[in-house]
Amino acid sequence: MTANTLAGGTFTLADGLTVGRLGYGAMQLAGPGVFGPPADRDAAVAVLREAVELGVNHIDTADFYGPHVTNQIIREALHPYDGIVVVTKVGAVRDDQGAWVHQRSPEQLRAQVHDNLRNLGVDALDVVNLRVGGGDDGHSAVPGSIAEPFAALVEMQQEGLIKHLGISTVNAEQVAEAQSIAPVVCVQNAYNVAHREDDKLVESLAAQGIAYVPYFPLGGFSPLQSEVLNSVAARLGATPMAVALAWLLQRSPNILLIPGTSSLAHLRENVAAASLDLPADAISELDAIA
Repeated sequence: MTANTLAGGTFTLADGLTVGRLGYGAMQLAGPGVFGPPADRDAAVAVLREAVELGVNHIDTADFYGPHVTNQIIREALHPYDGIVVVTKVGAVRDDQGAWVHQRSPEQLRAQVHDNLRNLGVDALDVVNLRVGGGDDGHSAVPGSIAEPFAALVEMQQEGLIKHLGISTVNAEQVAEAQSIAPVVCVQNAYNVAHREDDKLVESLAAQGIAYVPYFPLGGFSPLQSEVLNSVAARLGATPMAVALAWLLQRSPNILLIPGTSSLAHLRENVAAASLDLPADAISELDAIA
């Protein structure tokens, strides 16, 4: 896969690590509630392979999806990952009932890194995000030092188990703290056209050439905000999801997208968003949502 065929244009995370700006989030490949196996494993494999055929080379995952199931499906579908960058997350596990349990001690993080290595079938992970926050809503940054868990990942990076580091569900102070310890290649937070608390962080990271990877592109919209998005989408002959993704791509050149789906049809719609050029009046209308 050559750089000019990557979906949505390209962004360089680090030397030798260029990805398409439109990637794929693998969370929905697991069973209901991101727990257990999917109803149709062959279909999950087909979605991953189709994503790569459509120019996606950035796969976002975590070994706590399933748990283990999603990474095992990625390995079946895409190993040995020629030209594909797999970005994973650590900082949580699942209990027997499927609850999300924070685990961020150095020993726990090491076990999670080795789970990712084993289930993905690699000797070193391309990028590992330390997932920090959660909060009452599950996706808000929680203030506090992240030095100890991030330093634990740096140690594993120095051992050759991890190539590059990122952080997820963090605030600007935590980004700065992590950067004082080691380089950060990406920040992954909840952000969309309706929820733009990270506007200043997006711009700060863009100035530094660091990727910002938003999740929940349609998360938390009010009925009124959804109505505006739906109206713009109808006028453009596109889906609301495609418009929301296109707005993100046009928001800043350092934004990388990781929409997820278990449907081939939805996958193709999402990838089509990379070529949707929003006119100025649509962007102004969408900007006003927030």
